[in-house]
Amino acid sequence: MVYLATVNNACYNIRMIKNLRQLLKEEDRILAPYAMKSSASLGRVHEEPEDPYRLPFQRDRDRIIHCRSFRRLQAKTQVLVSYYGDHYRDRLTHSMEVSQIARDICRNLGLNEDLAECISLAHDLGHPPFGHGGQEALDSAMKEHGLHFEHNEQSHRIIEKLEKIYPGFEGLNLSKEVLDGLLKHNPHKYKTYTKFVTSPHLEAQVMDLSDEIAYINHDVDDGIRADIISLSGIGKFELWKDAEKVVQKKYGKLEVGKDADSKRIYVSRIVSKMISLMIGDLLDTTSENLQKNKINSLDAVRTHKGKLVSFSEPMMAKQKELRAFLMKKFYLNPKVEKRISHGRRVIKKLFSHYLLHPALMPAQYYNVIIGGERPEIVIKDYIAGMTDPFAEVAAKDL
Repeated sequence: MVYLATVNNACYNIRMIKNLRQLLKEEDRILAPYAMKSSASLGRVHEEPEDPYRLPFQRDRDRIIHCRSFRRLQAKTQVLVSYYGDHYRDRLTHSMEVSQIARDICRNLGLNEDLAECISLAHDLGHPPFGHGGQEALDSAMKEHGLHFEHNEQSHRIIEKLEKIYPGFEGLNLSKEVLDGLLKHNPHKYKTYTKFVTSPHLEAQVMDLSDEIAYINHDVDDGIRADIISLSGIGKFELWKDAEKVVQKKYGKLEVGKDADSKRIYVSRIVSKMISLMIGDLLDTTSENLQKNKINSLDAVRTHKGKLVSFSEPMMAKQKELRAFLMKKFYLNPKVEKRISHGRRVIKKLFSHYLLHPALMPAQYYNVIIGGERPEIVIKDYIAGMTDPFAEVAAKDL
């Protein structure tokens, strides 16, 4: 598309569309030498022509957000079950928050925002219904058959195999760097496309800690909103105190009255500042790590022993005490645990019944069993893809 611009009564042709070659040049110029650049990508498992107007990882992101597994995240539990209330996080909003944090961090470190965004948006695609209780129930059911379940591994499987929207190959056919980045837990147990000691790239490390920043803070926010966590209880912790001091310096003392708005404003400002403090600490510490270890290339990242993206020791201590508090007061709260326990029972019931009657699953799953795949694996794939409400209905129908 060409636009005409007039300067001093003279017309000039201005070409506004950037092609792939220009985008790659811009990215090479902007990103740090230790970043994962699109020009250095190993490409896709199945060869495809490049998109003329999108960088490879931008194309990957678009494939993720348009797939069915991504849409289903909106009805999967984060901590509070998906139908607990309209204002609590679910797997979809969690993934979006992780993505936003990861992009901000990568931008400041000169890393590839698009790659970090892809890993963030895809990291929970394989999470089953009913949160971590659902994962525990599915893993327990699989272990009875000498197998296991882990949601990051399942996310990888969805992207590589289970999404079927292209002729000629299974999966979304994402870039190999995205696939490697998803295996953040025990990557050495799996086949990866790049050889590395600790991490395939810094963007994967950024996403891992962005996930931590997101869930700690939105669990605090959701816990307070649900009246499971009290302000007096959370107010004892150093990270909350640090954030409160900064908020008070900016806005003055915020009064928390009996009305909902004053409490919401107070909590929102402090949680937002907690996120900011954690990001700032991570940026400072990571920058020091990169300089101290003389990381000046992607190869230096891949051969380095240990994590380069990290928090400082004081920040890790503050997070540790806050996570312990969340575990005791929020995750194991009877109000939360009652619904999660119900979810565990639903998943175990579904797994046992489909094992006895696999033909009750949709034809595309049952046909895979007929084709020779182990029933336990197919049943796991089917249940892991369910939303909370769908699993409830399926269990009642049985």
